[in-house]
Amino acid sequence: MQTISPSKISGLLKIPASKSYMQRTVLAAMLSDEISEIENPCYSDDSKNILKIAEELGAKINKENNKIFIKGGINPVNNIINVGESGLTLRMIIPILSVFNKKFIVSAHGSLLKRPIDFVEIPLKQLGAKIEINNNPIIVQGPIKGGKIEIEASVSSQFLSGLLFALPLLKEDSEIFVKKLKSKPYIDLTIEILKKFGIVIENEDYKHFKIKGNQKYISQKIKIESDWSSAAFMMVAAAISGKIELNGLNINSKQADMQIISVLKKAGADIETDNKSMKIRKSPLKAFSFDATHFPDLFPPLVALALNCNGRSVIKGVERLLYKESNRANALINEFTRLGAKIEIQENEMIIYNSNLNGGKVHSNNDHRIAMSLAIAALNASDDVIIENSQCVSKSYPQFFEDLDMLCSFQKS
Repeated sequence: MQTISPSKISGLLKIPASKSYMQRTVLAAMLSDEISEIENPCYSDDSKNILKIAEELGAKINKENNKIFIKGGINPVNNIINVGESGLTLRMIIPILSVFNKKFIVSAHGSLLKRPIDFVEIPLKQLGAKIEINNNPIIVQGPIKGGKIEIEASVSSQFLSGLLFALPLLKEDSEIFVKKLKSKPYIDLTIEILKKFGIVIENEDYKHFKIKGNQKYISQKIKIESDWSSAAFMMVAAAISGKIELNGLNINSKQADMQIISVLKKAGADIETDNKSMKIRKSPLKAFSFDATHFPDLFPPLVALALNCNGRSVIKGVERLLYKESNRANALINEFTRLGAKIEIQENEMIIYNSNLNGGKVHSNNDHRIAMSLAIAALNASDDVIIENSQCVSKSYPQFFEDLDMLCSFQKS
């Protein structure tokens, strides 16, 4: 449980490393034969879990100072793989496991048990895998062979990312035909990391991917980028209630959520950027429209932003919120309504009105991004906001509340 008091924020902050970047990098390092060096690692719950999985699949991991060294090579010491509550890990690890002539038992827990995974079954079976997904745990038995498959990716791009990691390891060439792909920037991120590890993917307009077989992962020295998804919350916090300077962000990143910059500028936020830092200051904000179909993780911080914008803001892409750690559409409306917000859903659009928030008690819905959204919006509430089950932020940003408190304390001092 966390209490947020009405506050102004001010200070300097280094955003933590990206769990999305970290998870992909660990998997690539695991699939190489030599030692990869990871600098600025992420230690969120999901990141710690992917490191554990890499060890269970035979990688040797050593931690020194702010670095992790991974000696890759698949030689499983355990065929029982627990992905925790990470949808990315689940959807990426299944095709990777199916490469090998071994039976794996993949378990999950929490809200992930309710999130769709059935779309992985037919494509993997077409490539030769045996897979049972009707219950938890999921049974995966390879090996698969290269070939041509078609996948539907309207729910998530994560399975496609997993295939792009797995198929280069096969002897045969492969082709993937993709329908209704969402979250395209995450595929760009996957391809970028694969390229760093020596893997070549041919991408034809995100509809047709060609993957040569017999490719080899080459160990690398990689610095994990700071996380734009986490930065988005702090940037909105500054835009609505103070000023901050953020260090460590890559303004040329492939991460999807750096799109937050353009939305904040559209809303009238005061932003200065250079190659070393970014400064955001509170300024009069106006209503905005934004299509978040390919950027669904921006929905929670943008709702907090919209509540502080003069007028009626519209965010498109509500359909992408149904299968996250919570049903984020319902969670955002229910929890913010408790604080006096006015939010509506019309078909695939969320309508958010400028609202003066009251204090009160709300619940994270065990969703890290809902908890952070409520926290930053609470900075402008009329009284204290108590967030139940706030510890769920450890999934992506374990020190979120410590960082927010530091920025608030800095202002008070």
